[in-house]
Amino acid sequence: MTDLRMAPAIVVMGVAGCGKTAVGEALAGALGADFIEGDRLHPPENVARMARGEPLTDALREGWLDAIGARIATSVAERQKAVAACSALKRTYRDRLSRFCPEVVFLYLKIDRETAWRRVANRKGHFMPASLVDSQFATLEEPAADERAVTAEGTRSVGDILKAIAG
Repeated sequence: MTDLRMAPAIVVMGVAGCGKTAVGEALAGALGADFIEGDRLHPPENVARMARGEPLTDALREGWLDAIGARIATSVAERQKAVAACSALKRTYRDRLSRFCPEVVFLYLKIDRETAWRRVANRKGHFMPASLVDSQFATLEEPAADERAVTAEGTRSVGDILKAIAG
């Protein structure tokens, strides 16, 4: 198993509602790492599109992924660990992020559609509507055995997830 504590950068990934931000913030705090909230790096056009219930295309995600990758690379270059929250749903997206930091490890928060939908529907003040949850699952390519990735059950508490990945 890949040891997350030794990685210079970790991307907490998964579909909307899996807990990327909560787990990412807690993990960054535990590691003394920079936390990078991927949602804040979306260009306004992407946010507006998602708010209208339109899923992003691969092309629309490219600049966003590059912005996250650049922030990761900057932290690592400054000898600071980085933890980023980013859906990274497809292998090509993870490969793109890995070009910025080849040692990045992905923490996949696996969750079922019903839980994801309920969590997203109950969020307040977030641009992404629950109507996009199905498109997230349609796009999702779970990390393959040859990727630098660790899977955790996204329905567990943040504390339980951190204990499980530390073990």
